[in-house]
Amino acid sequence: MNTLALIDQSKPGSDKEPTNIQRRTVIGGALLALLSSPGRVMAQGPAVAVPNDSFVLLLKGIYEPVVHAPNLGLSMVNLKDGSYSKTLIYPVSGVPGVPGNTNVNKTIGDFYVQIGTGDHCAYHVPGGSFAMQFTGSDFIFVPDGVGGQYLEGTFELTVLEATGIYRSFVGGHNHMVDKLHFLAPGDGSGGLDEYCFCFISRA
Repeated sequence: MNTLALIDQSKPGSDKEPTNIQRRTVIGGALLALLSSPGRVMAQGPAVAVPNDSFVLLLKGIYEPVVHAPNLGLSMVNLKDGSYSKTLIYPVSGVPGVPGNTNVNKTIGDFYVQIGTGDHCAYHVPGGSFAMQFTGSDFIFVPDGVGGQYLEGTFELTVLEATGIYRSFVGGHNHMVDKLHFLAPGDGSGGLDEYCFCFISRA
């Protein structure tokens, strides 16, 4: 969690202290109360929302190979090694950085994952990025009736590393409820269409 610097407050030495000193003291106290209020941190420009103890994201869309890998500021994932694919992230509830935005049709970031080549993934959303490792799973495959199949089940992940307002989530947990569609090669794509809810919480 970000910590706020203490604000020095001058105490009047007597009842004859100038009125402007007393006024500064009152203003200083008001600023301290504002800065200490939960759910906000001060930054250059507008205040940035602090994450709740948990929030929910939706991963949705066709996976594509990572061609132009961004620098997420994470050391535990290497998006340039050719093993990662990406899809889009949408808000569901309690999402920091996008207060009030729960439009599941408006993307807010990108999700990167190693599919069949490793067990790491990364999220890049407003306010920062975080890397995770898959630690467990429970799923089945269900035919889609047109030559493809669905992977339906859950995955468990641990937050390994985070930047920005998500640093306090390191060591936290992600419970994924997934319905990943393996598209039939005959439909011209043969790709993977993701639809996965991510329930992310602090340790």
